[in-house]
Amino acid sequence: MKSYWVVGASWGGVEHQDEKFIEQGIWMLGWGESEQPAQYKKASQMKPGDRIAIKRMKGGGRTGIKIFHLGVIKGVILETDKVICTVDWVATDLDRDIEESKGCFKSIHGPFEHNQWVEKVFCL
Repeated sequence: MKSYWVVGASWGGVEHQDEKFIEQGIWMLGWGESEQPAQYKKASQMKPGDRIAIKRMKGGGRTGIKIFHLGVIKGVILETDKVICTVDWVATDLDRDIEESKGCFKSIHGPFEHNQWVEKVFCL
């Protein structure tokens, strides 16, 4: 059964990596296992066939998130003290407004199961 992941791509909240991720066909958790063990543990659950969405906070005190890129995870590399996913980015540069953030403030959130909110985030 596939899972759905909402992830960040801004290291330190300002260094946007999503353009590089799209070009290289990857997503990488910016934290190592020793730096953020809970996020690393969550990211290491990602698997081929899962769906992935790169989000960004709206900022300026606004609620919700923006979804910019959607993809399908092709593979997961765990041997580097980082979690690196190879991704087939199927939709990019979306700028999709999602009113409810579901608490997606950190680098990785999920796995989510299919529901109405996931449909808003991941629909093509």
